Amino acid sequence: MDKDLASIQEARDLAQKAHTAWTSWGHATQAEVDRVCAAMAEAGYQAADRLGRLAQEETGFGSAPHKKIKNEFGSRVVWESLRGLKTVGVVRHDPDRRLYEIAWPMGVIVALIPSTNPTSTAFFKALIAVKSRNAIVFAPHPSAVRCTYEAIHAMAMAAENAGAPKGLLSCMQQVSLPGTQELMKHRLTALILATGGSPMV
Repeated sequence: MDKDLASIQEARDLAQKAHTAWTSWGHATQAEVDRVCAAMAEAGYQAADRLGRLAQEETGFGSAPHKKIKNEFGSRVVWESLRGLKTVGVVRHDPDRRLYEIAWPMGVIVALIPSTNPTSTAFFKALIAVKSRNAIVFAPHPSAVRCTYEAIHAMAMAAENAGAPKGLLSCMQQVSLPGTQELMKHRLTALILATGGSPMV
């Protein structure tokens, strides 16, 4: 099987599944959003040590104890900073200016993840996407596919168990440059969150 073609097909499939999940998640209530995000953050926090070791082993970067700390920060601490933030409906009203700010999701977000912080960055991006009622598909660095996938899998399972639709969070496993490019330019992709070196970004 051609690796590039398989990667392109996987990108298309994940984008479509994410969009399908978003069509319902885009109408979630604030209570539903916060329940799902809390479950995701806790799952990430509980997996912090295992994923820190996996990230260090797979990429060769950093130290496992430091990556554990970053994972704990990227899950629980990030969630604590977002928890009270209103992301559904009217989020601000200025009666003097007769101005209402209404939160509305973008749709499908594509997240490029670097090899240097492959799990903690994934946690952070997953939380901000779901908190704002978006779906998200991750394109990991080729040298960090397993640990990034495992990080997203942990959060995705927790999200689904808390009531999120299947496919809201997903991660490519057959990574190639053509596949990542297909994901970024896909007709259903609404926003790209790119973190990494200049060739990737």
